[in-house]
Amino acid sequence: MPAVQRFAAAACMAAVWGASPAGAHPARAADPAGRRPNIILILTDDQGYGDLGRHGNPLIRTPHLDRLYDQAVRFEDFQVSPTCSPTRCAIMTGRHEFRSGVTHTIYERERMSLQAFTLAEALKGAGYATGIFGKWHLGDEDAYQPGRRGFDEVFIHGAGGIGQTYPGSCGDAPGNRYFDPVILHNGTFVKTAGYCTDVFFAQAAAWIRARRPGRPFFCLITPNAPHTPLEVPESYVRLYAGLPEVLAAAATRPGDAPRADIADQLARFLGMVTSIDDNVGRLLQRLEEWGIERDTLVIFMNDNGGTIGCRVFNAGMKGAKGTPHYGGIRAMSLWRWPGTLAPGTVRALAAHVDLFPTLAALAGAKVPPEVAAKLEGRSLLPALVDPAGFADDDRVLVTHVGRWAPGTPPAKDGPCSVRWRQFLLLPAGDRPPELYDVRADPGQTRDLAAARPEVVERLSRAYDRWWEETLPCLVNEDAHRTAPAVNPFKERYWRQFAGPGPNNVPPGQTAPAEAGR
Repeated sequence: MPAVQRFAAAACMAAVWGASPAGAHPARAADPAGRRPNIILILTDDQGYGDLGRHGNPLIRTPHLDRLYDQAVRFEDFQVSPTCSPTRCAIMTGRHEFRSGVTHTIYERERMSLQAFTLAEALKGAGYATGIFGKWHLGDEDAYQPGRRGFDEVFIHGAGGIGQTYPGSCGDAPGNRYFDPVILHNGTFVKTAGYCTDVFFAQAAAWIRARRPGRPFFCLITPNAPHTPLEVPESYVRLYAGLPEVLAAAATRPGDAPRADIADQLARFLGMVTSIDDNVGRLLQRLEEWGIERDTLVIFMNDNGGTIGCRVFNAGMKGAKGTPHYGGIRAMSLWRWPGTLAPGTVRALAAHVDLFPTLAALAGAKVPPEVAAKLEGRSLLPALVDPAGFADDDRVLVTHVGRWAPGTPPAKDGPCSVRWRQFLLLPAGDRPPELYDVRADPGQTRDLAAARPEVVERLSRAYDRWWEETLPCLVNEDAHRTAPAVNPFKERYWRQFAGPGPNNVPPGQTAPAEAGR
């Protein structure tokens, strides 16, 4: 369907809350627009903002990511969505995920609307080779698969995680595990060898290495780690086996398992992050060896607030994954491009929706006018070339956790928040509104609602407008009623391997993998 027709529905027109006009923040260095770098975007699953050495974590070992941090433009106030599918949808579309029907991670409400025009489509249209390696989680039915959403190369698991299955269409291949997982590679299941994180990074590196010379690429690496289950090579667990007793005690809460079990969970989670760190280090080394380091922009992000790691360190923030608080939506965002971007810190508010316009501008991609008019993100190129000089503007960003029960009306007064400048508002529903200055008070200990009623009123009105404009876009709310009886990944798997059964595993076809430490 032509893009013009796909975007004809006026009901879903996005409100661009205070988006800056082009040139509002003039660059003070060479403008990188249209430079067409290779782009590698690494998006981890459930690694929180606090799960990084450079952010002050007292336990974690992330030497390669710390080096990347030192060499990068880093966004210190970068907002994502509170769970995984929503963030991935916002990155792909440059719009709030609700605009594309994504209001959950299951029940067919994780499916990105087929009307959406994706970042991968934009980059592919600009001549980029496009590949995804790891987690997709925007629809497991054929029409929603990444190979039909702009990606040339597809190497993914199903559902939200390896081995997960839910009623309806969201599910992975049967019996899948983090070690030697079965992966869908361009429509065919292959049995891989090795730990899942190693497998995804190695396959991405092999694809990059085999690229056509002179053609830029967009490589999306999306490991399912450190999402549960906490499976990782034991060598990584041993790195954290001696967790200080005081920190294990701090992580223990009333009703918890024995403290030794909590320490083991922490060791496994932190080990999964260090496994990612090692793979990032190997990838950066290869870019240098292949002579493309200075032609390649590497972006490292996490997809939502922290989980297990929050038990011992959350950078002073309130909230975690699945909440609208600062700790549920603040993410790391590191942009490294040697020779082009000088390291620096951006303190202004930025967000996942900004990746689409930023990367499209770097690639010189022609975004259809009807698509560009609906983008809610803003280009971050001015921030990348002048981090210290990039100032706040009047943009407003809305967070809604969604996840209301299937078959119930969308819940306007569900867990939600509104960001503007330093302020985070928890709108009034069945409770009084709360307002916090999350830059000065990331733990949200001082409610400013009574002291700043004008801010409460401004952001409350903005939220009301947003909800009314967004409600017609929730296209997946009844999709669970007509969900497939058999999960699509399982159906495809059984077709390939002659029917269901506990002993049906693929033959010895493998994908490139490196042994973990």
